[in-house]
Amino acid sequence: MRTPLPDRANNPAPRGRWHHIGSAAVAAVALVFAGLGTAVHADAATSPTSPKVTWTRACSVPGKAGEMACKALRVTGGLTAFQKARAAKDGVTPKAADASTPSGYGPGDLQSAYGLTSAAASNGSGETIAIVDAYNDPNAESDLATYRSSYGLPACTTANGCFKKVSQTGSTTSLPSSDTGWAEEISLDLDMASAVCPNCHILLVEAKSATMANLGTAVNEAVTLGAKYVSNSYGGSESSSDPTYDTSYFKHPGVAITVSAGDSGYGAEYPAASQYVTAVGGTALSKSSSTGRGWTESVWKTSSTEGTGSGCSAYDTKPSWQTDTGCAKRTISDVAAVADPATGVSVYDSYGITAGWYTFGGTSASAPIIAGVYALAGTPSSSSYPAKFPYTAAGTSALNDVTSGNNGSCATTYLCTARSGYDGPTGWGTPEGVAAFTG
Repeated sequence: MRTPLPDRANNPAPRGRWHHIGSAAVAAVALVFAGLGTAVHADAATSPTSPKVTWTRACSVPGKAGEMACKALRVTGGLTAFQKARAAKDGVTPKAADASTPSGYGPGDLQSAYGLTSAAASNGSGETIAIVDAYNDPNAESDLATYRSSYGLPACTTANGCFKKVSQTGSTTSLPSSDTGWAEEISLDLDMASAVCPNCHILLVEAKSATMANLGTAVNEAVTLGAKYVSNSYGGSESSSDPTYDTSYFKHPGVAITVSAGDSGYGAEYPAASQYVTAVGGTALSKSSSTGRGWTESVWKTSSTEGTGSGCSAYDTKPSWQTDTGCAKRTISDVAAVADPATGVSVYDSYGITAGWYTFGGTSASAPIIAGVYALAGTPSSSSYPAKFPYTAAGTSALNDVTSGNNGSCATTYLCTARSGYDGPTGWGTPEGVAAFTG
């Protein structure tokens, strides 16, 4: 329970990344992926909790202004040891960590952690969650089918009318070029939307490149096609063009638009900084026998440059419902959900890597989770801005207040450090049912 307080085109090179082992050592490692014939780099990081968990970024860091990167982080090692250590501490049976078995949190875990009772989780019939990403994942529908059947979720296919994949122009046949990194992002997004809202329809809108202009056009297409919930798991540097992007792509009354806050620690990103979206921060989520909820959460942070994003926008106007006083413009974030790869979610993916189960983190996980919660909460009124809903008295009292951890250092402490009430890394908190996401 909270008390309101008075008051911030990606090159489709396959998996271009840098490896980081811990927060102190940085090493460039040339990798040659089978069938690609070109050397690329990989980006990995470790959890601050021993044993160490390593992961790799799905998408390259943007090369120039106006380009976006996806926020998916795929675990590459250390998870079994981490889970065993956590089990010894919390009494939680560790899951198998191999490509044949889900090793991260599944639908039942997420529904339990976020107060989505069987009644709430059964909602969403007739609602459509749009997933906006760049490039094409040719295996999107078949991978989604594997995820859903493995967890006993109802089938969601083109044939039964539940799933639809289109380009940014709405075409079902003229799709963008395929990209392995963004395909991982797509699998993560589709699986998380399914986990939280199993009865929702899913619309995948694929932009032809990772520029803000093309991704924004895809957002508009999603709304045109009737989606009332649009999830965006990407971001990039802020620019003076952002206020224009706001009105061109994200000003959609009656539509809940969620955006990842970022994975690079403290610092504002766009489009999370848009005044019209729900900016979603990230937490580390663990089962706990010492709380009535059965779960605990803290701010996700691996190092000063690896963790959930948050901050004070340099360009975007502060929405009227945001009243914190430490940032004159738009403050990031609004709410949060699990994002730490060390406490990550299970995803099935087969395009460009060995087909199988993987554990993913990043605020790419938290954004579609929150989009799913909005969908369970019901259709927003046509004149509303759903980003406001968690800020109402009813909203702030229906969230899990995250009060520990930080994502870096900053002059205005609450922008980077959790506290009771509103803070930058986790906003007003994480879902406890759907009450904070209704109008």
